[in-house]
Amino acid sequence: MDRMIYTAMTGAKHILEQQATTAHNLANVTSTGFKAQVDSFRAVPVISEGLATRAFVVDSTVGADFNPGAIQSTNRDLDVAIQGKGWLSIQRADGSEGYTRNGSLKVSENGILQTATGLTVLGDGGPISIPPDVAVSVGKDGTVSTVANGAKPGASNVLGRLKLVNPPEADLVRAEDGLFVTSNGNPAEVDANVHVVGGALESSNVNVIDAMVSMISLARQFETQMKLMQSAENNANKASQLLSLG
Repeated sequence: MDRMIYTAMTGAKHILEQQATTAHNLANVTSTGFKAQVDSFRAVPVISEGLATRAFVVDSTVGADFNPGAIQSTNRDLDVAIQGKGWLSIQRADGSEGYTRNGSLKVSENGILQTATGLTVLGDGGPISIPPDVAVSVGKDGTVSTVANGAKPGASNVLGRLKLVNPPEADLVRAEDGLFVTSNGNPAEVDANVHVVGGALESSNVNVIDAMVSMISLARQFETQMKLMQSAENNANKASQLLSLG
């Protein structure tokens, strides 16, 4: 069979992977703080005795679009959005440190500040405990303070400060749980220049129109690769007929 089928096959395979990535991004259009996944591929010429007229498709880099999403006001005390660059530090299920921009927080039954999925939010000195029957507020610098419900206005009680970090984006990789981690696995240092907006959340940065156009384009490219494979099969059948005549 014509070797063209192998080059067409690699193209079709990676187009399917791009379609899966685009579908995943579309599924997370409404996910708070979600960063669109980006797949990048490159062509590698096939080195053989013939002319260099064919190329395989190989994975080049897989990363994320770190552009910030829109900040939307929620007026909820435990909602925070990162202003500009930066990340919230989270304790992952395995105990390591991960990073997210999803600032939809809650207080667990034990009074620990957590993400909406139940992971512990880290402060400068570890987890932050919230006492019962208090109103919580988060300052611009990530300071978490409380005032007793029903109390007259007065001095607030500072409980801690969110661990806000801003590691180089090139050093961040997306883990299987959706959180970002450093490529070397070391915790990032606190960055005092990272600020948050209280009572607000950051929306996903996925552009729905661009994603839909990409899906249509990928579908057409996949059809082209399939036609190339059909042509290779037809060429092989014609060659077999000619040989049988001999």
